[in-house]
Amino acid sequence: MEKGCLECGEKIVGRTDKKFCSDYCRNAYNNNLNKDSKNLVRNVNNQLRKNYRILEELNPDGKIKLSKSKLLTKGFNFDYFTSIYTTKTGNTYYFVYDQGYLPLEGDFYALVKRI
Repeated sequence: MEKGCLECGEKIVGRTDKKFCSDYCRNAYNNNLNKDSKNLVRNVNNQLRKNYRILEELNPDGKIKLSKSKLLTKGFNFDYFTSIYTTKTGNTYYFVYDQGYLPLEGDFYALVKRI
């Protein structure tokens, strides 16, 4: 019984357990299999990465207070974060991985880094 390549359908020559005719077909098959089925996942991950880079750039020392406009100017999107932490006193921190922010009065934010 002849087996065909899972990617292109060509006849496979060699070992009986081979699934692909070449490295190119194996890579193409796995790339197609692992790509995001929707752009939504890719876009959300890109925005999370962008938010993380912005917080990391603006908060090199681990704690700083700055205005909302500074974050918005850099392209920060407040809709995307990875977790929420509420303290015992009721303060709600929003985190993008280990970089976080706390909304303060007067359109200011405290940027923090989780250790």
